[in-house]
Amino acid sequence: MASADQVSVLIPAFNEAGAIGNVIAALKPAANWREIIVIDDGSSDDTSAIAAAAGATVIRHPYNKGNGASVKTGVRAAQGEYILILDADGQHRPADAGRLIAPLGEYDLMIGARVGAMQASWQRRLGNGFLNWLSSYLTGRTIPDLTSGMRAGRRAIFVEFLHLLPNGFSTPTTTTLSFIKAGYNVGFEPIAVDQRVGTSKIKLARDGSKFILIVIRVMTIFSPLRVFLPVSAVSFLLGTGYAVWTIATQRHVTNSSVLLIVLAVLLFAVGLVSEQIATLRFDGRK
Repeated sequence: MASADQVSVLIPAFNEAGAIGNVIAALKPAANWREIIVIDDGSSDDTSAIAAAAGATVIRHPYNKGNGASVKTGVRAAQGEYILILDADGQHRPADAGRLIAPLGEYDLMIGARVGAMQASWQRRLGNGFLNWLSSYLTGRTIPDLTSGMRAGRRAIFVEFLHLLPNGFSTPTTTTLSFIKAGYNVGFEPIAVDQRVGTSKIKLARDGSKFILIVIRVMTIFSPLRVFLPVSAVSFLLGTGYAVWTIATQRHVTNSSVLLIVLAVLLFAVGLVSEQIATLRFDGRK
């Protein structure tokens, strides 16, 4: 089991001067952390100065790169065997951190699954629900909260998947799927969240499609048939169904039916080859 002195706390921050001081002040007495690192992602306010004054180690990007790039910087700089990542906006409770790191050792990644009255619009809750459903189907594992920003895990495994993380959003999505599909032990711990300070930098209309593309991209790396097989099946059913209808009504098979069936076969073949490549890719992993 992990202890707090083995854990590096990483806090990506962008223009969070209003919250970062209180976040660090609440974290420091919560446990004897190895270190608390704030990655200031090119903020235009006093985020860096306030974080340093509160006692955190500050790494500053010269310009805004994105949340994922901040996490990468923090993982590379961390000295602990384990890392704890949480948001800088004050919504995560330091008291929950102990419950996340306690199972580490038995688990490789622990995710804070938000429960209760989340401070989010119904559109965002609906979007998160769809992402949870999609990722649960693609991984074959129930995922109660795909996008939670509070998570703790082995630093060495985060390093293993560092090249997969997007510079923007969403590091939580990518790490959750990568750990699960690579066969590591992933657990979910219920946590409560408070009202964040300031406004969210994620916009449903702008970023919703990006999250879906990230889910599909990661799944095509680890388990391509989960993506290709349903699309192939739909194409095959449409093609054969249309063929049966045209034979019954027009006494011939149309070109559209043939093209849909051929497309289904091609998609299945591509998915099968991709699955073999994915398997070979991870056969040599240590």
